[in-house]
Amino acid sequence: MPPEPSSVVCRGAVRAALADLTAGDLVLVACSGGPDSLALAAATAWVTARAGLRAGAIVVDHGLQAGSAAAGERAAYACRELGLDPVEVVAVTVARHGTDGPEAAARHARYAAFSTAADRLGAAVILLGHTRDDQAEQVLLGLVRGSGVRSLAGMPRARGPFRRPLLDVPRETTIRSCAEIGLTPWSDPHNDDPAYLRVRV
Repeated sequence: MPPEPSSVVCRGAVRAALADLTAGDLVLVACSGGPDSLALAAATAWVTARAGLRAGAIVVDHGLQAGSAAAGERAAYACRELGLDPVEVVAVTVARHGTDGPEAAARHARYAAFSTAADRLGAAVILLGHTRDDQAEQVLLGLVRGSGVRSLAGMPRARGPFRRPLLDVPRETTIRSCAEIGLTPWSDPHNDDPAYLRVRV
């Protein structure tokens, strides 16, 4: 038998993650415009339209590189084209001199923006596009930082309003899903910058 289309795999993962919601609930996708979050946005649009749910997206502009605002608008445009509504681009200020480093500072700013938007819009859940590859990276990062056995737990599938439907899905699947649907993901140059520990790991 031919392999199951990657877009179908992503839809199945999202469907399972939203199974406990009630018709009319609002689901927000955290979308950067990269392949993982874009595949998640497409799958969420498809699933929610058939489950009686509402779906929107939040795009965070960290302002850490030239062209970040334009990249955020492109991600927002892609989400709107998928049928998500509301779709908002939120600019955040990232503390550049924190003790935890720029990655942690950006993460704190990003999650705060997601939570604020969800509260304001009355969202039931916020979906994050972390994949199986991200989970592996997280475990390795924890070990490198000396977290020991605690790091083996990795990222939780759900915590508070945040859910990660794609944690069992490899990144190659999200890349193929975007290709199947005709989406063009954005490639974050920070993902190739060895100044960041995650990239080096």
